Amino acid sequence: MQDLSIVSMFLNAGLIVKCVMLLLMTFSIGSWYIIFMKFILFKRVRQDSESFLENFWRSKNLAEAAKSAQKTPTSPEAQIFIAGFSELQKISKSKSPSDANDTFEMRMAGMDNLKRALEKAATTESERLGRALSFLATTGSATPFIGLFGTVWGIMSSFQDIGQKGGASLAVVAPGISEALVATAAGLAVAIPSVIFFNYFTAKIADTENDMQRFSTDFLNLVERDLIAKL
Repeated sequence: MQDLSIVSMFLNAGLIVKCVMLLLMTFSIGSWYIIFMKFILFKRVRQDSESFLENFWRSKNLAEAAKSAQKTPTSPEAQIFIAGFSELQKISKSKSPSDANDTFEMRMAGMDNLKRALEKAATTESERLGRALSFLATTGSATPFIGLFGTVWGIMSSFQDIGQKGGASLAVVAPGISEALVATAAGLAVAIPSVIFFNYFTAKIADTENDMQRFSTDFLNLVERDLIAKL
């Protein structure tokens, strides 16, 4: 009786099927590494964001909030605040003494620079959070076809063996067909988790982008109210 275990079928498979299986294994290892690293990243992002926002709303001034932001490097809101605070400092330093009585229009022009700095920081954070997710998307779309290729090649090899042996009994056909179908099963086993977690992390990034947008709006409102109060 032939051993039809996964390991046995892999060892008895042809060279092309073995290469396909090894390629799928590489995709699987890479995908699970990214998945675990993303889980760790998003956990840190949530913890740092909660800590920063709590300290931000308790801060007496922007300088105090900036110190809190430096302690939460993985928080997207903290990085947006750092970019905005840095831009405010540049605007303040760029003013000459003759600009002491600058107009409301001049101050609002500085607000446009601040908005662009916040938007750029938000884009940078979105790119950071989404880094390597394209590998999960590629894995989810490509590995089923890679596995199917291994299956087709294995079945072709099985039919060649049948022709050489001159018989097509179940005992002759079953081992080769089983070895070939393992490639399809492996392709699906690699693709399904990749697709699930790609969608999961994409949704998490979308939620984070909404949080960044809300924080940017709140920060701009604070700065605009401060400018209006100085008129």
